[in-house]
Amino acid sequence: MSFQRCLWDLDDDLDGNVVHIAEHGLTKRDVEEVLSSPLGEDRSRSSGKPIVFGRTRSGELVAVVYERIDDELVYPVTAFVVSE
Repeated sequence: MSFQRCLWDLDDDLDGNVVHIAEHGLTKRDVEEVLSSPLGEDRSRSSGKPIVFGRTRSGELVAVVYERIDDELVYPVTAFVVSE
């Protein structure tokens, strides 16, 4: 499963997903890379939301928790680097 589009909050929205993901050292591009070609999927243990795992172009293994908006659009809630 891969996703075509991401819904992003404004870059300066302190409560938004862009700032939250940046707090974990990741960018919108990192998240979009993982969502476009995930290696696996599951459910987040803490929120119950869907989660996918994949690699960025730089090779980092990243988890992305998201909410599905429709068949092509997802809202990335958070993302973080995971250890192997």
